[in-house]
Amino acid sequence: MRIVIAEDSVLLRAGLTRLLDDAGEEVVAAVGDGEALLDAVARQHPDLAIVDVRMPPSFSDEGIRAAVRIRADFPGVAVLVLSQYVEQEYASELLAEHTDSIGYLLKDRVADVGDFIEAVRRVGAGGTALDPEVVAQLLARSRRQDPIERLTDREREVLSLMAEGRSNGAIAAALVVSDGAVEKHVRNIFTKLDLPPDGADHRRVLAVLRYLES
Repeated sequence: MRIVIAEDSVLLRAGLTRLLDDAGEEVVAAVGDGEALLDAVARQHPDLAIVDVRMPPSFSDEGIRAAVRIRADFPGVAVLVLSQYVEQEYASELLAEHTDSIGYLLKDRVADVGDFIEAVRRVGAGGTALDPEVVAQLLARSRRQDPIERLTDREREVLSLMAEGRSNGAIAAALVVSDGAVEKHVRNIFTKLDLPPDGADHRRVLAVLRYLES
């Protein structure tokens, strides 16, 4: 997979490059600000961009704005955002349109190399990788704004894991229940959120977006 990295910390940028190279991926550019990121994406046409939220010159939202721009101008490029803290507004903006080929992880997760590489490959392959803490805060925010009373606690748990990009099998393993039980919960979620039967994958995305945007 061809990857562009945008991270202002020289040490973290070099560390990410080394991790990905060791994992057999190809880092085609590693830059330190949003403008350089957009230039690198336009020149290199990577499969994936790994982007820090806060970069020069203001260290506010340059990275996330560049990530949203990439989503709009280069729809074939997957985006994995790294952040020191959960930026709820930025995360919601990034997920506003669709959740395919997108990831949002806290930088602490990079320390678990296996999980990080798995998330990189999942996003690059068109999937979703959301940090559990990001999901928890976004769901808490959604419930404060517009609680979805029809969902049970267990169904919210299942939906939270769906938002992390996990398959039904992975959800069953995490909750220590059968695959059939998870399938039943997923069907209930679709029904209670009034999602039409247009295909399971499409409804999974809609369910996550409905929950985050409500």
